[in-house]
Amino acid sequence: MSKIKHPKIIAVANQKGGVGKTTTAVNLATALVSVKKKVLLIDLDPQGNASTGVGFEQSKDRNDIYDVLHDSSKIFNSIYKTNIPNLKLVPSTLDLSGAEVELARQEEREIRLKKAIEKVKQKFDYILIDCPPALGILTVNAFTAANSIIVPMQCEFYSLEGLSHLVHTINRVKKTYNPHLSIEGLVLTMVDKRNSLTNQVQSDIKGFFGKKVYKTVIPRNVRVSEAPSFGKPVLIYDSKCKGSQAYLGLAKEFLKQEKKKAVNQ
Repeated sequence: MSKIKHPKIIAVANQKGGVGKTTTAVNLATALVSVKKKVLLIDLDPQGNASTGVGFEQSKDRNDIYDVLHDSSKIFNSIYKTNIPNLKLVPSTLDLSGAEVELARQEEREIRLKKAIEKVKQKFDYILIDCPPALGILTVNAFTAANSIIVPMQCEFYSLEGLSHLVHTINRVKKTYNPHLSIEGLVLTMVDKRNSLTNQVQSDIKGFFGKKVYKTVIPRNVRVSEAPSFGKPVLIYDSKCKGSQAYLGLAKEFLKQEKKKAVNQ
């Protein structure tokens, strides 16, 4: 029986593509189920990489997150088992790319996802939302539904500049829709410690965000890059590689922080 009294909803977000956002969502979800947590992964990215990354084959006959955003009651028929025990998925679809325009004309457009999640959240310990690499209405829906946000960041020169736009969006959502929203943590991805620029950017990010930056970093690793093409999280594709061990370490660090928060409440 889970010790967590309230399911936690986490958006995994960065408007910059190619930073390991989906890889982090998929592998953190997989690491959490490996320690007996019940996890729902919601693929809110039109590219659908989180869906294929857990081996899910999309079909026009199945409900998906696009249907859920138009009718929250469809969430019940949009949750699918994956090949990974205790990990369930609400898949994405290319139709989602048109949702930005369609939702713009509808009422309560920012709270569609929240209303849907409210109906099923008690079945899970954690709900992870893989956001699109943009700060539009889909990401606002995720932030409105979430308790907190995990931000994967590549150690690049422009990382901090892009982060300021993300923080601005978070503050806007806090002010209007979700006053309790917070940054859960920042995880540094594709880290190459031989690169002096990597070390400098890492130092700058820690100087700016302090303890919000996870100690665990995700190294640049070939096995992590290969795994999605086989429809598997790297933790299943190669559990002993450095990338897998890093994601297990990230999950442990995350759960340790959760325990601390529970004690302090």
